[in-house]
This record gives sequence, C-alpha cells and structure tokens, in this order.
Amino acid sequence: MNKFTLMAAVCALTLAPNVSSAEETAAQAETIAAASSLKANVKRIALEYMEHSVSNKNDPNYPDSYNADEQHNIGGVFDGNLTYDRSTMVWVNGLYMEYAKSKTTEDNVTTENENKDQILLFTDYTHKVWELEQGVVGPFAYLGYETEFTTFDLNGEDYRTKILRAKAGLKLYDGTYFKQLYIAAVEEDDMTYNNDNMKTGAEIGYEFNYPLNPNTNFVSEGYYRKFFSYSQKEPTDFEYKLAINNRVETKLVGDLYLAPFYNYELGETRGARRSRAQSTLGLSLTYNNSFDIF
Repeated sequence: MNKFTLMAAVCALTLAPNVSSAEETAAQAETIAAASSLKANVKRIALEYMEHSVSNKNDPNYPDSYNADEQHNIGGVFDGNLTYDRSTMVWVNGLYMEYAKSKTTEDNVTTENENKDQILLFTDYTHKVWELEQGVVGPFAYLGYETEFTTFDLNGEDYRTKILRAKAGLKLYDGTYFKQLYIAAVEEDDMTYNNDNMKTGAEIGYEFNYPLNPNTNFVSEGYYRKFFSYSQKEPTDFEYKLAINNRVETKLVGDLYLAPFYNYELGETRGARRSRAQSTLGLSLTYNNSFDIF
C-alpha cells in the first residue's frame, strides 16, 4: 500500500463520522422544518349583492353598525390571516373588513344608508394539547380590536366604534369538518363613547366546512355572545348577540367562486324594548387562496 492509498484510507475513516453527522443534522433540520409552517391565507375577497329583511328597525337603542335597511345594496368583504402552525401550537394573526351601502332616490331626494361597516384586527393563539381523530383540542387566547370605516351621528355628535375584546377558553381546531369550535370567557373594553365601558361575558362559536362535491363546499360560521356585567350604562350595549353566516361556494375557474349566502343576526340591547333580527340573502363573487411562506 503506497503512501497516497494509506492517506486516503485514513481521511475516509476520519471524515465518515462527520459525513454521517452532517446527514443526520440535515435530516433533523428537514424534520423540524416539516413540523412547522407559515401560511398567508386569503379566506375571502368578495363582492356581494344583498337584500335585507329587518325586524324592530325603528328602535333607536341599537348601535349604528346594527341598523341595516331593507334596500338592495352592494358591498365588499376581505378576510385574511397569517397562520403559524407547528406540532404544539397555532398562532393566527388576521384582518377582517366589510362595508356595504345602499342609495335610494325618491322625489329627487337621495338617501344613503350603511348596511355594513366593520374592521376587525386580531391575534389568536391555540396551544395543542389533545390530538383527536377530528382535530386537536387545547386552550386558546384571543385579542382583537374592532372599529369601522366611518363615524356615526348620535345626538349631534360623531362617534366611531372602538372595542378591545379579549377571549380565553377551550377550542377544537382543524377538524375534518369543524375548522373551529370553541367556548370562551369574554372581556370587552368599549371605548366608543369616549369612556371605558368594561363588559364581561361568555361566547361560543364555530367554523364549519363541508364538501358537497369536488367543486362545491358548504361553509357556515357563527357565534353567540352573552354579557353578564357592565361598568357603564349605555342603552346601545348588547345583552346578547347571535350571528350566523352560511354560504355555498362553487368553483367557477381557478380560485374564483360563486357563492349564494344567507346571514342571520339576532340581538337585544339594554335599552331596547325587544330584540332585533336581520336576515340577509345575497350572492357573492369570491376569491380565496393560501400561500406557503415556509
């Protein structure tokens, strides 16, 4: 065996463990990378045509955001988030916006009315504890800020919805059909009327997605929120509110969907004599997609 052959053999024996170690490190890195992901989710960018039906609409003790009229109108919705998901937790940071306005002209007098006006910015953390066949279950914490695009007039003064909302509870996440199912305690700081109105309550909510065929899904989202205590006395404070949104999304082409929908809202405020119900039938043209960031 010449010197070159001997040196090559020694080098091979010396480097072999290092090569193996490098391969193991790379494999571990791939495993770690596969265990976590960051996605940008465009759940809905939608153009909607709507027709409302409203009960008890003349009661003044309801907030401006809960005062739809019965005119036909066109509105827009954006619902998107960044989702960081790994084996032990999921962290969602999202933005939801909707706006709709109707315009009617009678006897040369034009009347405008906002039927929807909401901006919601939120962060939602769920810790995965129990893994089930139908998803994962664990405690969650949520913090959101709700406001609106335009101000509203009350007794000659302009106000804008400003609500800081915190929730904590238990959630089923990413099930086969139930993408979310939760129960939570709720604490709100309502700053709409230039003072801090602290409210305490409870909420249950869900997000349900059922495939009817390869190109069509039935989607339903909703919540029921009930308040038990308030630090201020405002007649427009909700005692309870129920909101359910149902739609059937059928793929047209690519990521574009046609979706007839039916929304129902029911609520009662502290100053109201009876509850108010709002039903909305409509048709939307919707885009949704998800993008892997890593």
